[in-house]
Amino acid sequence: MWVEVLTPDQTLFNGEAKVVSCPGVDGSFQILENHAPMIANLREGTLEISGDDSHSFNVQSGLVEVLKNKVIVLV
Repeated sequence: MWVEVLTPDQTLFNGEAKVVSCPGVDGSFQILENHAPMIANLREGTLEISGDDSHSFNVQSGLVEVLKNKVIVLV
């Protein structure tokens, strides 16, 4: 699936991933390929992206949207 992590100033990540782990306001959750469409709020925590390489980002808050194998994270 394609993942984009965006801030108001820059793009932190733009690429393929197998798993995205998010710190949701109602608890942590993971997004896998072919996940159902959804929108969720994020709380302070660590956003982890796993694929061929692993990436971690500390986030204060944000929003994640999943639609048609594309994940957009606004932090």
